[in-house]
Amino acid sequence: MSLAHVFSRAQEGVTATEVNVEVHIANGLPALSIVGLPETAVKESKDRVRAALINSQFEFPGRRVTINLAPADLPKEGGRFDLPVAMGILAASTQIPTDALDQFEFVGELALSGELRPIRGILPMSLACKKSGRKLICPAQNAAEAALVSGTAVYPARHLLDVCAHLTGIKPLERSIPTPTKGNADTRADMADVNGQHHVKRSLEIAAAGGHSLLMVGPPGTGKTMLSSRLPGILPDMTEDEALESAAIASISDHGLHAERWKIRPFRAPHHTASGVALVGGGSYPRPGEISLAHNGVMFLDELPEFDRKVLEVLREPMESGRIIISRAARQAEFPAKFQLVAAMNPCPCGYLGDQQGKCHCSAEQVQRYRHKISGPLMDRIDMHIEVPALPVSELRKQQLTPAENSQHIRKRVVQARNRQLQRHGRINAQLENTEINLSCQLIQPDQELLENAMSRFGLSMRAYNKILKLSRTIADLDGKKNIETRHLSEALSYRQLDRNQNL
Repeated sequence: MSLAHVFSRAQEGVTATEVNVEVHIANGLPALSIVGLPETAVKESKDRVRAALINSQFEFPGRRVTINLAPADLPKEGGRFDLPVAMGILAASTQIPTDALDQFEFVGELALSGELRPIRGILPMSLACKKSGRKLICPAQNAAEAALVSGTAVYPARHLLDVCAHLTGIKPLERSIPTPTKGNADTRADMADVNGQHHVKRSLEIAAAGGHSLLMVGPPGTGKTMLSSRLPGILPDMTEDEALESAAIASISDHGLHAERWKIRPFRAPHHTASGVALVGGGSYPRPGEISLAHNGVMFLDELPEFDRKVLEVLREPMESGRIIISRAARQAEFPAKFQLVAAMNPCPCGYLGDQQGKCHCSAEQVQRYRHKISGPLMDRIDMHIEVPALPVSELRKQQLTPAENSQHIRKRVVQARNRQLQRHGRINAQLENTEINLSCQLIQPDQELLENAMSRFGLSMRAYNKILKLSRTIADLDGKKNIETRHLSEALSYRQLDRNQNL
């Protein structure tokens, strides 16, 4: 048989598109050509495959070899096709049986010695392999990650000879058994470590319960970063689907997925010098950015006004839609980006505005220019704005003597509130649509008038109106109440104190 078919997968965003590697060996002068829109690394695979086959004591065909990567209009990149190309050549030259090839999908980069090297993005391929009903043969270094997908038969191999021995029945490969760790956050980052700032902890609890975004304003050293890093510790554990979504994005990123981070919500904290592409993703072959790497987790932006204004503006659409579409001339990639934004900033350039000891020497114009680095539309999309004041030393000493509530106790209340939301509409409050807001966020007449007066006085937008209602609903859920009461609405209104009409 001079024609062989081998199944593999190409990376396309967070999906793995099936690729049929067709190998045909015909009479003629010795030559090898690869067609099907391969990029440079794929074209170079012919040299790696030739050396790997010869060094593994196989015969490389001395005839005309044509390799087609179908579909032909799908760009192919990376060294992932080395193993399927090698298996196709061996099958087409009758050096290995072809009976079992259609039961497997192959992926892996080959060393010149025939050893298998890991590739990026194995988890999306494992997910797609499960749906196709085939088994997956991959490099041993990728096996732990691929096996995270329950139901996928993953067979790790360290050498090309191991794969051939499995297909011929000489020495079957052992199926990889998943051993994922499970947790919610770093156990060292506990809310009990933070002294004082009870109203900020309350705000973080509300934000965690409803998935709301949060902006903290306060002088340096008041605990803004410390508090933000503890938000993942009070969030509910990730579901299996959420864990797979987040893991798939990490798998295709440059850093890859670490199996020990399985089901741990991501916490991303990009530096303020990050570019717009670094935040939302991009590149000629689109890669996920920070907002996608924070999918189902938290993205913390410290020193918010120090970010370039154009960089911050790219966050506006993903914050509403929960996804980002990266378009290039030849391709388009979509990445999920349902992240919870937490930001921190100083009240003025020096950071000590309102300090009782008179540390601040910023003029009103400097303060206004500093705060206006954050645009009104972006501020309008942030659900909660709170102040984080500096605590006196006497208050800190008092708090050290009284143990603070730990993250585990707070998370229990958050989980209960989220369960109420999921039972009601199947989603958390921050993601409610207008029809769902009308059903679940109804107010009595006095409260409706209170909200309308606040809207008129503060100059709030209709987006802010809906956000206040959703925030009130979350506070009521934490309180275990079926309806929104006046105290819930009043507390929600108190979290909009830094809106645009107050020079921010």
